[in-house]
Amino acid sequence: MIRLPIGDVVETAVDWMTVNWAGFFGGIKLILLWIITSFQTLFNWIPFFIMIPLIAALAWFLAGRGTAIFSVVGLLVIVSIGLWEQTMATLALVVTATLIALVIGIPLGIWMSRSNTVNRIVRPILDFMQTMPAFVYLIPAVYFFDLGMVPGAVATVIFAMPPAVRLTNLGIRQVPADVIEAARSFGCTGNQMLFKVQIPLAMSTILAGLNQTIMLSLSMVVISSMIGAEGLGIPVLQGITQLKVGLGFEGGLAVVILAMVLDRITQGLGKSNSEKMNAK
Repeated sequence: MIRLPIGDVVETAVDWMTVNWAGFFGGIKLILLWIITSFQTLFNWIPFFIMIPLIAALAWFLAGRGTAIFSVVGLLVIVSIGLWEQTMATLALVVTATLIALVIGIPLGIWMSRSNTVNRIVRPILDFMQTMPAFVYLIPAVYFFDLGMVPGAVATVIFAMPPAVRLTNLGIRQVPADVIEAARSFGCTGNQMLFKVQIPLAMSTILAGLNQTIMLSLSMVVISSMIGAEGLGIPVLQGITQLKVGLGFEGGLAVVILAMVLDRITQGLGKSNSEKMNAK
């Protein structure tokens, strides 16, 4: 059997891009580093005794009293074990990666919903992005962006973006045909159909994609710490490498609490949107 030199071709391509696209990757690195640092500075500038009530108020408004109480208790546990700053660094990375994933993923999902050709082309790429082991993304990310938060953010975006694309595409395609026909009969243009009919009716599904993107971003926390990304992955990684079970458990517990808080808030956002649409 002839061996296909796929690995050699990929390595050659990465080496060529590293040398010839250095300015391009350098510009992206500066932009992403500025965004992540800005979020991290903001989150750490706000004292925890103010940040926690703000998160609790948001949780109460979107998801109810129970989620607000859990948010307060869980975040106070994080403060008590001394991982507040690491949690804010992780939150900054997750927010940055999620925003980028949505900015790219939602328009791409809309495009897929409006073109079967684009849908057939992009779906295998999304399959590749979702099923390729996340560790593999770290190798070219380090080549292009060195160590630190930026390659962690890039790898996180690649890993976490597919749900936003898929569920945007799915939500728009599932808008009932009779609603589409009614809108057309009233003379809706293509853009009016998209922004006033399809996207509002698909918003619950799109918000489910947001939820999944956030959860997948959090799942990359520990992996990103292996290439120098700050945050809750550091104590977990130290617990693994130094066989410190307690330290690793504390880091993992903080990740779980943060994930549950963000999950309940985004789920509440989706439910409130559904209730508004049903009321209309």
